[in-house]
Amino acid sequence: MKKLVVPICVLLLSTTALAQSRSRTTSRRGTSKAAKPAETAPANQAKTDGANKIADQVKNLTRFLYVLGGVAKGIEDIDVAAKNGQASPTALQKNDQNKAVVKSSLENVRVGLDQLEIYFRSTPELQGYYVKLVGSASGAADAEAQAAGGHFDQAGRTLLGVVNRLTDVLVLIR
Repeated sequence: MKKLVVPICVLLLSTTALAQSRSRTTSRRGTSKAAKPAETAPANQAKTDGANKIADQVKNLTRFLYVLGGVAKGIEDIDVAAKNGQASPTALQKNDQNKAVVKSSLENVRVGLDQLEIYFRSTPELQGYYVKLVGSASGAADAEAQAAGGHFDQAGRTLLGVVNRLTDVLVLIR
């Protein structure tokens, strides 16, 4: 049996080696960078700038949402303790300060998203993406209103929807 297996293995290995020995050449079909029309350079730069601005907003929002999660939990805990009469005046004062900071931060987020929408609307090369981006600032405004009503957790969830919208536009630009 061994006498039969060894020649079969040698035969199989040699045929696969012969089958793969054919040389393949590839041709370059693309054009050189110098051959591209001059009109696409500003469009590509505008797309890159727009994508960078969206990426910055996504980074800022995700960092903010990370911090908001802990702060919102603390605010909620102190609010519950205050309803039960178990919160100290110092804790209540600190809680009010935290609420004010979160509300102010949400206003800054909305302003940043407003500016991003304006940038996309006013840049001709990015106007096609503006359609998908529009509504981001209003989502931040909704989150701002929810926070003003004391619904910090829901405000964070609303901002997650804004992040989703921004990342969808970022994928389209790519």
